[in-house]
Amino acid sequence: MDFSSFLTSLGTSFVIFVVLMLIFTWLSRKPGNTVVYYPNRILKGMDPWEGGSRTRNPFAWIREAMSSTEQDIINMSGVDTAVYFVFLSTVLGILVLSGLVLLPVLLPVAATDNSVKMSQANDNTTTFSELDKLAMGNVKEKSNRLFAFLFAAYWVSFVSYYLLWKAYKHVSTLRADALMSPDVRPEQFAVLVRDIPPAPEGQSIKDHVDSYFKSIYPETFYRSLVVTDNKEVNKIYEELEGYKKKLARAEAVYDQSKTTANPAGSRPTTKTGFLGLLGTQVDCIDHYNEKIKDLISKLEAEQKVTLREKQLCAAIVFFTNRVAAASAAQSLHAQMVDNWTVMEAPEPRQLVWTNLQIKFFQRQLRQYIVYVIVALIIFFYLIPIGVISAFTTLDNLKKILPFIKPVVNIAAIRTVLEAYLPQLALIVFLALLPTLLMFLSKAEGIPSQSHAIRATSGKYFYFTVLNVFIGVTLGGALFKTFKQIEKRPNTLIPVLANSLPGSATFFLTFVALKFFVGYGLELSRIVPLIIYHLKRKYLCKTEAELKEAWSPGDLGYATRIPNDMLVITISLCYSVIAPLILPFGVLYFGLGWLVLRNQALKVYVPSFESYGKMWPHIHTRIIASLLLFQLTMCGFIGVKKFYYTPALFPLPIVSLLFWYVCNKKFYRAFADTALEAASRELKENPDMEQVFRAFIPPSLSSEKGDDDQFEDALSQVSRMGSFA
Repeated sequence: MDFSSFLTSLGTSFVIFVVLMLIFTWLSRKPGNTVVYYPNRILKGMDPWEGGSRTRNPFAWIREAMSSTEQDIINMSGVDTAVYFVFLSTVLGILVLSGLVLLPVLLPVAATDNSVKMSQANDNTTTFSELDKLAMGNVKEKSNRLFAFLFAAYWVSFVSYYLLWKAYKHVSTLRADALMSPDVRPEQFAVLVRDIPPAPEGQSIKDHVDSYFKSIYPETFYRSLVVTDNKEVNKIYEELEGYKKKLARAEAVYDQSKTTANPAGSRPTTKTGFLGLLGTQVDCIDHYNEKIKDLISKLEAEQKVTLREKQLCAAIVFFTNRVAAASAAQSLHAQMVDNWTVMEAPEPRQLVWTNLQIKFFQRQLRQYIVYVIVALIIFFYLIPIGVISAFTTLDNLKKILPFIKPVVNIAAIRTVLEAYLPQLALIVFLALLPTLLMFLSKAEGIPSQSHAIRATSGKYFYFTVLNVFIGVTLGGALFKTFKQIEKRPNTLIPVLANSLPGSATFFLTFVALKFFVGYGLELSRIVPLIIYHLKRKYLCKTEAELKEAWSPGDLGYATRIPNDMLVITISLCYSVIAPLILPFGVLYFGLGWLVLRNQALKVYVPSFESYGKMWPHIHTRIIASLLLFQLTMCGFIGVKKFYYTPALFPLPIVSLLFWYVCNKKFYRAFADTALEAASRELKENPDMEQVFRAFIPPSLSSEKGDDDQFEDALSQVSRMGSFA
């Protein structure tokens, strides 16, 4: 990519962002759009325009976002979101402090050498961008100037250690404060028990669980909820809920048909056959009422059968205080590891019920199989990603598709295509992956949604780093230098290393596209706005349908964090090789912090709360990126034949030691709830019946509010023990 294409990409991306920001300012002030731009506030019963959001100042949202506190974020979106912003601010700090030293030192050192010019003179087939002269590739081999780049690697590393240590301590405090909250949270009074051994003859699984935990915790055991096979009851429940929605819609259509000219209105009708297109014509309201009545009786009968005959080897066990539950979750309950596996209970809304019955060794086997599948996916995706990076350059496309030459040779079109084609192709290709990785994560037997998201995020991170960062870099380099390597195979490593700075321009435009266009679309919410208004006009008849149409979802950590990790990996790895990447990384995370803070306060509604359990995962991936940066520097400076390259060898060892120390000092408090946090006094005694009922699946809930149908699967209340 030449310099003009780079400037075109940067300029057009910036213009797109400004246009999208102005569109956001205009559309967000329209009363009919409040449910798209302020759903979080609306769901919490707040004024959508609280704090001046409706002013004509297009930058008012920036002032609101910057003036918000961490406690505001926690109040509106929870601890997990606050931890995400700790991640953004930490990475932003690393890049800013690195850039303050690297840019004024390394750019002049690189720009005043002439290695690129000499290479161009020796090889007329090779073209270099003006940006290459600002990179480490412009420094000659064995030059003393390489000392500056060596010290820069140490500076970036130690800035990262310092800020990551501070961030880990801060997040640990946030988690502890949340767990010490005096509010009653059902999951803090429960544990998840898996791998329940077969019950003795004459005992049900429920009796087996009750007698086991009563004997160990006689004073604090409350009751248990045995997990059941809910496949059939869920099917009936979903069908029932579907008919309830259809009934509400039919009644709404009937009400809307009543006019002054026709006060009686027209009752809607449907056919009883396939998709309402075939069969006997019936009155919708009467037909749906009859269906609902039949399904309710069918559901109640199936609930009894499920609770009595479909018990599985897992249960939720409840305790009358938080300390007992926290202690139980951290204790070994059986001599054999595959019996009575006890862990902290996730939030009721997080439970992946179908995974709770999976036995210990089956979970282990599933995990290894999924790891192999993911490794194969990463490997085979490397091939098309490398092909994309090679073939989406215009010169290569003209060779493959000669008929496009007349169009591509037009200067304006060529400049735009060079600026955007490879980056857009890569972004579209990556969008196909997250759903598959989430399916694989749940296939491991993971018991909670937040854990599945962390697992998906980890897989996606390694995929993006190995395929995008390494795949694009090596794929493009191999394609360009294949003939040279074929003639002289022993030059493979030097040729690939010397081509590394050339990939910096691709990543500069890739990052610019993501933060300007990506965050512009995030802020303006054009796509959700269009979808909402289309649904409201043509599909939605009831308030429930309208609410479903504008439901914003959450921040989407499973893909958002790996994408951020890819950018920090690119920024770190090129921070010394091509320091010009640092301002782009700062813009990405700075703009992300600003835009997503607005979205967290006004738009997104969290779907779970894990009290910061994502942080150790984030911390480990940042260390992995730092290690990749340090190894890249060792290799690249080594290829430059610099005698003092071994001075960099301690850095990867220091990074591993730093990770080890952090893991030993902090991680245990994220894996388990510290007893000092669980022992804090509550502001009121918990209603244990409400705690218990919070975990009953909707398909098993009784509208009558009694326990008759739970007799066989749910243990009775223990009247003993404290409610502290």
